[in-house]
Amino acid sequence: MLKIKKNDRVEIIKGKDKGKTGKVLRIEPARNRLYVEGINIVKKHTRQQDQNMPGGIIKKEGPIIISNVKLVCPNCGKAARVGFEVKESGVKARICRKCKQQI
Repeated sequence: MLKIKKNDRVEIIKGKDKGKTGKVLRIEPARNRLYVEGINIVKKHTRQQDQNMPGGIIKKEGPIIISNVKLVCPNCGKAARVGFEVKESGVKARICRKCKQQI
């Protein structure tokens, strides 16, 4: 089970965008990378495909290594480490290490 999931709010702790926060757009667990909205913007040069789709430079989000982000707890609002807790029903749940609340 991953500690960070799609639509989670994360804070960048390393790299050129250090200190910024954003929403996780998608995760690639096999490559250990994720994409965050508005973070690590890269420029991609595209050719003209047909008359309706002109070529040019497109700005889009690039991948970030998962270890370079921390989850922002929705309860306490701080970037915190994530832990796991097994409930009485046997369900595994993510918890914030700072406020001990379920995420």
